[in-house]
Amino acid sequence: MSEQQVQRRAIVVLYAELRNFTRLSEVLEPGKVLQLANQFFELVARLVAAQRGKVLAVHNDYAFAVLGGAANALKAAQEVQREFAPMGERWKDEYGLPAAVAVGVHLGEAVLGMAGPPGAQQFVAFGDCVSIAERLVHRARAGEIVLSLDMMKALGAAAATLGAQQLPPLDLGQRRPALPIYGILLETRLDFT
Repeated sequence: MSEQQVQRRAIVVLYAELRNFTRLSEVLEPGKVLQLANQFFELVARLVAAQRGKVLAVHNDYAFAVLGGAANALKAAQEVQREFAPMGERWKDEYGLPAAVAVGVHLGEAVLGMAGPPGAQQFVAFGDCVSIAERLVHRARAGEIVLSLDMMKALGAAAATLGAQQLPPLDLGQRRPALPIYGILLETRLDFT
């Protein structure tokens, strides 16, 4: 999709958040903090792009991306977890503090196009699916991918092979039914969130 077009369409939203990075940023030199953050953002952008998606924004310690299909988004999420693991171990060895990634993934309709103040417009996505995906990443534990029921349905038969565990549903408020969600943890349980 061209960034010049404005449209409403179905997308998959992926949020990837660094966990324990605030603590790292408090003890490391400023240049090192930015170097590590950029390593994480480059990793996410590369893996999302490999699945035909795009990182739209970074904010503090998370990246926000959109992708065109559930299978692509799941693959990107799994690759982010897999490829960050050795990076997080290296950071722990070098700086004495653990780091991990939490991921939230949801799909739905969004408005896509350019927005922002004059001279600083950027490609954006607006919609309920974006807000829900952000809430999912906040529910995810370190080393976990949290998927919505809509994502599980879109994955079809492949969802049965994920080893996903049903989690307590996400309360959406505003008299809306709670959203069933599912978690996929890394092979080892991490001791921080």
